[in-house]
Amino acid sequence: MSHGARFAPREQVPLAPWTTLGVGGPARFFAEIADEPTLIEALAWADARGHRAVLLGGGSNLLVADRGLDALVLRLRLRGLALTPLGDRTQLEAAAGEPWDEVVAFAVAHDLAGIECLSGIPGDTGATPIQNVGAYGQEVGDTLVSLRALDRARGVMVELDRAACEFGYRDSLFKQRAKGAYVITHARFALHPGGAPALRYGELTQRFTALGNTAPSLAEVREQVIALRRAKSMVLDPTDENGRSAGSFFMNPTVDAAALTALRARVEASAVLRPGEAMPTYPAPEGRTKLSAAWLIERAGFHKGAGEGRVGLSTRHTLSLVNRGGASAAELLSFARQVREVVVARFGVSLHAEPVMEGFTREELGAIGA
Repeated sequence: MSHGARFAPREQVPLAPWTTLGVGGPARFFAEIADEPTLIEALAWADARGHRAVLLGGGSNLLVADRGLDALVLRLRLRGLALTPLGDRTQLEAAAGEPWDEVVAFAVAHDLAGIECLSGIPGDTGATPIQNVGAYGQEVGDTLVSLRALDRARGVMVELDRAACEFGYRDSLFKQRAKGAYVITHARFALHPGGAPALRYGELTQRFTALGNTAPSLAEVREQVIALRRAKSMVLDPTDENGRSAGSFFMNPTVDAAALTALRARVEASAVLRPGEAMPTYPAPEGRTKLSAAWLIERAGFHKGAGEGRVGLSTRHTLSLVNRGGASAAELLSFARQVREVVVARFGVSLHAEPVMEGFTREELGAIGA
């Protein structure tokens, strides 16, 4: 298309510095996008030349292959926050390039409840609906009311309501059925003015019980959530030895009733329960049960800090894989597959990776990327 002639991306741009894991090869083409017209123009440029386009947010949930990406990589930089009345709620609209934690801080500063437990999560706002990001008893899908996105097939901007997003546990329309079909540019959340913070997560409520605080403010909940995340090296901190990670590398698996019964039998037979301990389980939708991936990894024999050379588990959290310095993407993936295989062999439960994997072959990913 002629309107794409002005678009001129950079070439052979290293991607490792754009990711929190700090690994991965170069992008064949790379550009930063600050508005919707430029986004449309960039995608038209890629389509006209037969190049794949890959969207890059904060890089906190991404593993790029060592060979890099033979694609046009677009770093979204759209910014802006706005508040409007929405019945008895307040709508907070955030552009895709807004750092997510700054959006949460903005909501808390305006006494708007609904996303305070999602404090301290790295990455950009536009990526949060894709993964239906969640933590400490809240998920993005709980309060999201609509999205503005580019329909890539038609090249037009569209509006999608919450139902259209098909949210599930760490899942959405954008991750599964329509993967790559849309580029989110704005997200809108319905928040409660003056609402009470959510205290649904045991670890969080225990903090306030210990402090003797039975009615914490939104700001106090945000502060404690960040403290909990920091203690697990789950906030961005360049001085942290566990800082080069993608947060939780494995999703907590969910199982049906039959699989749960079989798992309980294997756990009993393997004698991994400590005196008085029960395997942690949590209710999940559709009659399923959510398991703790961290618990399974630990009981399979991997302790915090376990690893091989330049790659290992965080010294603070067994769900996090860490680049200890100079690691390759292949080394990270190899160690992740090893962890998965041992858990499957021990308990018969399959763990799947949470980060987006780009540039790998199907054979390299194997079942871990399923």
